[in-house]
Amino acid sequence: FDRERVLLPDGKIAEWSPGMQDAASQFVQLTWLFTTRPDLLRVGQSIELPLALTTKVDRWTYEVIDKVSLYTMFGPVETFHLRPSRQRPSSRNLVADVWFAPSLQYLPIRFLIRQDEETYVDLKIERLPEQAAPPSGEASAPR
Repeated sequence: FDRERVLLPDGKIAEWSPGMQDAASQFVQLTWLFTTRPDLLRVGQSIELPLALTTKVDRWTYEVIDKVSLYTMFGPVETFHLRPSRQRPSSRNLVADVWFAPSLQYLPIRFLIRQDEETYVDLKIERLPEQAAPPSGEASAPR
C-alpha cells in the first residue's frame, strides 16, 4: 500500500482508495469504525469497505443482520452479526460472518469463515480479552 497504488499478491498493481484494507485488517478497521461511530451498528445498516484482495481491489459491503446474544465461556455477550452482502465473490476469496461485541470495545468475538458449504471454520472467543479481564490477583466480576 502507498497513497496511490496497491501491489497485490499476484503482482498486479491497483489504484489505492481511502480506507482501503486487506483481507485481515478489515476487521481491525471495522472495530475502529464501530468504536468511533457506534451508530453504524444498527440492524439493517450497511458498511462498505474497499478491500485489496489476492487478485483485485473490490468494494465489500457488510450488512448488520442481527443483534444477538452469544454464549461464551465467560457468559452471554450481546453482539451485532455482520455478513458480507455477497456470499462468495470468487473461488480465491473466503467470506466471513463476524459478530462484534460493543461491551468488549467492539472487538469481533466470533468468525464464521466459509470457503463453500462444506468447508468452513467457526472461531469463537474463549476468554475475556486482556483489556476486559480483571487484573491478576483480583476476583472475577459476578456473572
